[in-house]
Amino acid sequence: MKISRRNLIASTGLLLAASTPLRAASKKSVIVVGSGFAGLSAARALADQGADVQVLEARDRIGGRIFTSHLWPDLPADLGASWIHGVEGNPLTELADQAGVKRLVTRYESAIALDERGEEVDLTAAYDRADRLMQAARKAVEDEGKDKSLKAAITGTKGWRNANAKERRLLRHVVNGKVETEYGGDWSEESALAFDASEEFDGEDALPAGGYDQLIAFLARGLKIRTGAVVSEIRPEKKGISLTLRDGSVLEADHVVLTVPLGALKKGDIRFGAPLAKDRQAAIDVLGMGLLNKCFLRFEKPAWPTDVDWIEWVGPEDGVWAEWVSFAQAAKVPMLIGFHAGDQARAMEKLADADMVASAHDALKAMFGAAFPAPVAAQITRWAQDPFTHGSYSFNPVGARREDREALSGEEWEGRLIFAGEATEPDYWGTAHGAFLSGRTAARLLL
Repeated sequence: MKISRRNLIASTGLLLAASTPLRAASKKSVIVVGSGFAGLSAARALADQGADVQVLEARDRIGGRIFTSHLWPDLPADLGASWIHGVEGNPLTELADQAGVKRLVTRYESAIALDERGEEVDLTAAYDRADRLMQAARKAVEDEGKDKSLKAAITGTKGWRNANAKERRLLRHVVNGKVETEYGGDWSEESALAFDASEEFDGEDALPAGGYDQLIAFLARGLKIRTGAVVSEIRPEKKGISLTLRDGSVLEADHVVLTVPLGALKKGDIRFGAPLAKDRQAAIDVLGMGLLNKCFLRFEKPAWPTDVDWIEWVGPEDGVWAEWVSFAQAAKVPMLIGFHAGDQARAMEKLADADMVASAHDALKAMFGAAFPAPVAAQITRWAQDPFTHGSYSFNPVGARREDREALSGEEWEGRLIFAGEATEPDYWGTAHGAFLSGRTAARLLL
């Protein structure tokens, strides 16, 4: 049997602490850069083994891309990660149990789809056809022996060429939902060979009731965390490693665990005092930072069907207000979230809040009728404009392979610098649990 990351978790019970003390942990001083799931899971494991650990966080809050807004005190909104994807065997399920956080289940099969006129449409045939088309596109690229974008691969198939305008519109809708909003990259960027080359946990997807930040707070208990600490340079020294902060201060340690998002590495936000390994730098260059944005709309009461979790709209524009989740059924609250990914997300980010809400309201009126009420409040994400992430999570663009994520992870400078974060996780990249697992891997590697 192939030993996968999932098998490893199941067999070792790898959660908050290693089962036995590891060698020489108490002699190590470690600085962890980043307080998302990767940084906190690494720091937690290291501290529990006796290492002297300090966590540095650039923001004025902990959590990184786990960001629960409490702007509405009675209705927390997860502006970053929202779901525990696949609750069976997922380490975040066990973490939620330990933290006493209940989960609310949403089901993809609990859904309706509406066309441009607001009439219900059956997308079963479109989903089946799109699956066959993507398989055919991948097979053609494999036969050619050279990767290309998913868009180029799909539009080059006989099935696409023979489809009429209506059929292509439905196929494009499915690709947006199954690929772009799932992985964060536009279909013109996604690798036809590796866009979905990740593993999944079994079971349903669940929302942490009350917000994801409860898991972050539980994981961070007792750790030394310094917020507002922006790292500008990391440099190997004769003994150990040093970090220079934006304010000019310098910190030293035996080791650094670096968990900043791939977007920050690609932008060069941190200078390195010595060259990185060629395969690691190549991985930074080739992997993509995707984008998924959310528009939270709060209402006085639901004006849409309350017996569904997901609402799909095959509107006039590809990927614009095409995917919605309703909280009326799972959480019993009058809130909708609209999603945009890839190029559509980048275009929508340019809108002012009022224009964004007006656009969403227009879409909802087209879906459910002109009398659909305006939202009473809204919260909008713009992750591409976030100065510490430059996007949402990593994806596989043309040319990316599993080996790139393996090259990005692990040791640098004779073990003084260790990379972690969702982008370094070869099996579960792009997820909160992937970030958590990468931190565990980094801690075990260091110890």
